[in-house]
Amino acid sequence: MMYMEEITLLFHNQSREETLSQLATDAQKGLRSEQVTALREKYGENKLREKKKKSTLQRFLDQFKDVMILILLAAAVVSFVVVCVERNWGELFEPLLIVLIVILNAIMGVYQEGKAEKALDALKNMSAPHARVIRDGVERVIDASGLVLGDIIKLEAGDFVPADARLLQSVSLKSEESALTGESVPSEKDADASVDEKAPLGDRSNMVFSGCSITYGTALAVVTATGMDTEMGKIANLLDGEGETQTPLQKKLAQLGKYLGIVALAACAVIFVVGLINDIPPLEIFMTAVSLAVSAIPEGLPAIVTIVLSIGVQRMVKKNALIRRLPAVETLGSASIICSDKTGTLTQNRMTLVKAYLDGAQDTVDITTENGENVRHLLTYGTLCCDGSVVFDGEKEQHIGDPTETAIVLAAHKNGLPKDALNEKYPRLAGIPFDSDRKLMTTVNRIDGKNIVIVKGAFDMMMPRCIKGDMERARRMTERMSENALRVLAVAYKEIDAVPANPTSEELENGLCFLGLVGMIDPPRPEAKVAVATCRRAGIKPIMITGDHVVTASAIARELGILQDGDRAITGAELDAMTDSELDAQVEQISVYARVSPENKIRIVKAWQRKGQVVSMTGDGVNDAPALKAADIGCAMGITGTDVAKGAADMTLTDDNFATIVDAVREGRGIYANIKKVVGFLLGTNIGEVITVFAAMLLWHKTPLLSMQLLWINLVTDSLPAIALGMEAVEADVMDRKPKPKNEGIFAGGLGVRVVLQGCMFALLTLVAFWIGWGGSDANLAAGQTMAFTVLALSQVVQAFNMRSEHSLFKIGPFKNGKLNLAALTSVLLVALVLFTPVGIAFGLVILPWQYYLIALGLIFVPLVVMELAKLLGLVRHKH
Repeated sequence: MMYMEEITLLFHNQSREETLSQLATDAQKGLRSEQVTALREKYGENKLREKKKKSTLQRFLDQFKDVMILILLAAAVVSFVVVCVERNWGELFEPLLIVLIVILNAIMGVYQEGKAEKALDALKNMSAPHARVIRDGVERVIDASGLVLGDIIKLEAGDFVPADARLLQSVSLKSEESALTGESVPSEKDADASVDEKAPLGDRSNMVFSGCSITYGTALAVVTATGMDTEMGKIANLLDGEGETQTPLQKKLAQLGKYLGIVALAACAVIFVVGLINDIPPLEIFMTAVSLAVSAIPEGLPAIVTIVLSIGVQRMVKKNALIRRLPAVETLGSASIICSDKTGTLTQNRMTLVKAYLDGAQDTVDITTENGENVRHLLTYGTLCCDGSVVFDGEKEQHIGDPTETAIVLAAHKNGLPKDALNEKYPRLAGIPFDSDRKLMTTVNRIDGKNIVIVKGAFDMMMPRCIKGDMERARRMTERMSENALRVLAVAYKEIDAVPANPTSEELENGLCFLGLVGMIDPPRPEAKVAVATCRRAGIKPIMITGDHVVTASAIARELGILQDGDRAITGAELDAMTDSELDAQVEQISVYARVSPENKIRIVKAWQRKGQVVSMTGDGVNDAPALKAADIGCAMGITGTDVAKGAADMTLTDDNFATIVDAVREGRGIYANIKKVVGFLLGTNIGEVITVFAAMLLWHKTPLLSMQLLWINLVTDSLPAIALGMEAVEADVMDRKPKPKNEGIFAGGLGVRVVLQGCMFALLTLVAFWIGWGGSDANLAAGQTMAFTVLALSQVVQAFNMRSEHSLFKIGPFKNGKLNLAALTSVLLVALVLFTPVGIAFGLVILPWQYYLIALGLIFVPLVVMELAKLLGLVRHKH
């Protein structure tokens, strides 16, 4: 690796030819496949060193950091020492059993953490950046981790730079390098620049660096360093300091756990004192009190929530929604406004050129494979002014770049005008890239010995820049084509004497000769109409935001059901003319925004947020990043989206489909509902345990459950059933409810009251079971504890099924959650293991008369009857 570090410093000081020669590569054809294989074996993947993960042993030891666990282990050790000193070997099982159960709990914790980590790693790999590379003379898109030294890469506005690279060609290139240089303003880049050997990073204008982003322009570059040899790699150690972040919900639950812990400790302290007063052996009552605290404090709740979130996120990936940040899952459940781009999201993004209009003509003409010379001339100029390309692999077409451009390129190709041949015949000399403010793109090409400026873009931006052509007729044609839901682009040109060194819009995009219009169709997605209807039913308002003509946008919005009677469609210019207070007054009536700028998007988001709404916003360009960050849920496009947009977003739609956003909201609501079910289940059962022991000590001065019995119940019921409950399928009516208010607590809708009442129910059932088994006689204390253990453990398993839905268990199908069935069966077998085998002796359990088991069975199913009645009477239902 040292060799690379030595030569990397020189690339900015070398000519393009020297760089290419030193890296043994070709600017046109790139590396050969065998070179790539050899270089990857030598230097490894293009990845930064990741933060060292905890080993399984470290994670296991971390399970014992909890103070209560340490106290319990200390008590077990003391008990063990006392047994050894007194040589009372019959009591040896208890301390050993407690240690065994604690170790089993720790193993379960390690398993849960490992599962969550694997899920998050899988998500990270799915969101890995890509690179456009030329190899063996063919352009292709690959994972950035596959780049090697000497690869020829293409860059354009919105791309993250995948590796350090020396520029070979650049057009108006700017790179945002604040991560490396601290410079907040994007740095101008120039492939032709001469740079001093000792120039600092910020002054190496002929280089681009890994981890930075392209904010403007296009470039061709050769990779000069990868992985840890890049400039970003050299500071990678600084990145290792990033802490693990928790979601807001996890933080709230962790805080809740602390409060419950204080209550549980206070109850345990009272239990300990009452036990001492009533001559219960100090060590026994101490261990019971500590075991109760360990069992009752839901210290595993944040970890289980992580698993539920991660599993839910994995489920979303299968539905084409890639969540980048876990808090977004919580926010999704509250989404009340979905602002969506039109092209490709609400429509199919299968742009096909269908119409052309030539300046001065009476009407439009259809695009075919055999158009006349004038249309072919328009297609030639349109294609020369495109960065998009279409790569053919047999019958398969791969469209690379903007779909509106690839539609023009494909139409030209079908007319015998392949883009590569046109670029070779009429080389590009300069250009100004497209941006969403100008809505234009310009190139300068050498055509038949002349320097021809070609401008392509929105007609309303082009019209005032043209000095030749029948613009009024062209305007009418644009409107007519737009009314037929066609997307229209105008093409114009002019001749110049000399190509400017630094081309500007003022210089090139004025005094133009109008050439004609091209119209392309992008039909609405069939599933988008269904998704819009689902939004309406779920209390979510869908809004269309587009750069298209207002007439085109309105036609499609009306067809999809977004624009309804009484709704308005406005343009970006009209929005600009509004004050914030005027926008606030009208925003609820506006369903379509046409011809908008990225700045307009931020205003729309903030206007809705001022109304207390939770806003989802889609975006794909560099300039969309601020709006994506401002929105409560930023959704980047996975296909057309730039790397910068994806980096700013909370979620990436891998299929660029509006229906996927609605599916993600549905999943988000389902995941949040499942977390509420898990929280309700765990807290209800834990509260039941505390009340049981607390009440028994106060009423009868007897402990109804021994320390190892409590710990076994905790092990059996607090982990597997809880995780399985979190994997419950999303309920069918979840989108028939209004969105969850933004700041609604997890105990809203009566959950807090139900948790306490359910805890009281478990306590009452367990105390009844204890009394039946004990009967007030010390001789029967073990029988009472066995009854209490049986009823408390198994009624909790039954409660896991009750918590699956707010609807009747028999209506949704009692055994449809296969994972919960398996978890419940495992729990029942583990309880049976200690009830009906000699293992029970170590737990202080005894074999009961068969009548007692029948009574216990009846008590175990009381929660099912109670919950079914509560559901029938409407006491358990969603409040929104």
